[in-house]
Amino acid sequence: MRQNIMNLAFFRNKTNVLAAAALLSVTSISAQTFSDFTYRGNDKIYNDNPLKPDEFYSPILQGCYPDPSITRKGEDYYLVNSSFSMFPGVPIFTSKDLVNWKQVGHVLDRPSQLKVEKSGVSHGIYAPDIKYNKHNDTFYMITTQFAGGIGNMVVKTKDPSKGWSEVQKLNFEGIDPAIFFDDDGKAYIVHNDAPPQGTEQYNGHRVIKMWDYDLEKDQVVAGSDKIIVNGGVDLSQKPIWIEGPHIYKKNGKYYLMCAEGGTGGNHSEVIFMSDSPKGPYVPAGNNPILTQRYFPKDRKEKVDWAGHADLIETPDGQYYGVFLAIRPNEKNRVNKGRETFILPVDWSGKYPVFQNGLVPMKPKLKLPAGVQNQNGQNGFFPNGNFTYSDKLTDKNLDYRWIAMRGPRESFITVTKNGVKVNPFETNIKALAPVSALFHKLQHESFETSVTLDFKPKSEKELAGITCYQSETFNYVFGITKKDKDFYIVLERTEKGQSKLIASEKISLSKTVKLQVVADKDEHSFNYSLDGKNYKNLGGPVSGDILSTDVAGGFTGSLIGLYSTSSNDIIPN
Repeated sequence: MRQNIMNLAFFRNKTNVLAAAALLSVTSISAQTFSDFTYRGNDKIYNDNPLKPDEFYSPILQGCYPDPSITRKGEDYYLVNSSFSMFPGVPIFTSKDLVNWKQVGHVLDRPSQLKVEKSGVSHGIYAPDIKYNKHNDTFYMITTQFAGGIGNMVVKTKDPSKGWSEVQKLNFEGIDPAIFFDDDGKAYIVHNDAPPQGTEQYNGHRVIKMWDYDLEKDQVVAGSDKIIVNGGVDLSQKPIWIEGPHIYKKNGKYYLMCAEGGTGGNHSEVIFMSDSPKGPYVPAGNNPILTQRYFPKDRKEKVDWAGHADLIETPDGQYYGVFLAIRPNEKNRVNKGRETFILPVDWSGKYPVFQNGLVPMKPKLKLPAGVQNQNGQNGFFPNGNFTYSDKLTDKNLDYRWIAMRGPRESFITVTKNGVKVNPFETNIKALAPVSALFHKLQHESFETSVTLDFKPKSEKELAGITCYQSETFNYVFGITKKDKDFYIVLERTEKGQSKLIASEKISLSKTVKLQVVADKDEHSFNYSLDGKNYKNLGGPVSGDILSTDVAGGFTGSLIGLYSTSSNDIIPN
């Protein structure tokens, strides 16, 4: 498996980010209504590892929830994740115990904040950092937006669940910014950047830079930048992609924690210490403090790519770390993407160490004292093998339903019969907003179904399900028309090249149930005309194109309720 998921240089170069453009208008042709959506996970790892009353599962957020960052105000924890070109952006969760998490919205929920209209699926929002500043009772979210010419940016709020400010563009290059508030009220920003011109020693050579931050102007102080880490722990070993920095203060000392090794199989977390926020920072002798890179590739219940972490202190002085990692299937496919994990952290010595972060990770952890696992109850996110059902009739759609490159409200209407999707004049392959309502894939073995009420008027109309890794890697399973007949079709798109897998003429007198069943790498697309008996179309197909290691990019796969008025799939 590649060490770097894709050509990182491309995505870290703002000159390659496409300019923003206006959202496409909704067409006036026939709409499609989706209802009775069900998603059910059935992964072997959870069947083989049932929870005891004093246990919970990690990852705490299954599916594409990468690059976690965490903060705390009083007894309330808040966690955010990267969202790339998904809209709205930067999902935000809250918890009182680090086990049970409830989504309270998205940080970037308006087109004025998120300029991803023409962005590739792995452009957009990278590595958000959330921090609470007790000196002014304000939350800050700082990130890099590879879209709309924005670059590094910050938004803020007094209440994370009640909306965030407009974007303040920050005057520095590089990626992965994080903010630190010192005890004296001063603020600093650290981030990844290129070495000074002419000093780059090898591919992947990066530096960590620090700036003073003016809290009144919400801007870095010009000329205050300083390189605090060059290359990584040991420059002579040519470490690559030192990034994702965070600063912490404990017992008068300053600690800089970073990811190192690239976001693939060599990923790790390393720690440095200093007497001053501006350094010099000395690496710990026992680095890395978190990684899964040293173990056999064929190990059971494999967790890999661990890194890009953030630490949090509980009110009683205990520490935990959240981080990203992957759980590939038996063919090393990474369809679920990078997920949010958690581990307790031992900081009884000079440096913090992730407990069991340097041995093969297990799927279960012990509950903190006094905590009850509410797994999917009372509005909390579920873990393990859960079932999620949604009639799609609630006018306030669940936050887990997202769109791509533009607001979902621009193409959906919620009715008493389900979600009516008004198709855009773009299809799923476009670098533009698409009329698809997405749910993140959260298991390697799953079953999902939806009821579709739709009668296309022409061959340009299609509605159904898409299994979507990106605009150039996806499956489309839906209903369209050819001449006077209705057809159900299955198309595979790989590297932007589309191939019709199968098509079948159907009698379309009422609603159709569409179903996708996956057993690890094998996917089956089925349909039912009577709501009970399913028929397969195209036989089992490989889920390879839905995997990061095949498709590239930084995202996991999505399941979309999709329609278009620019269908280009022609039935046989």
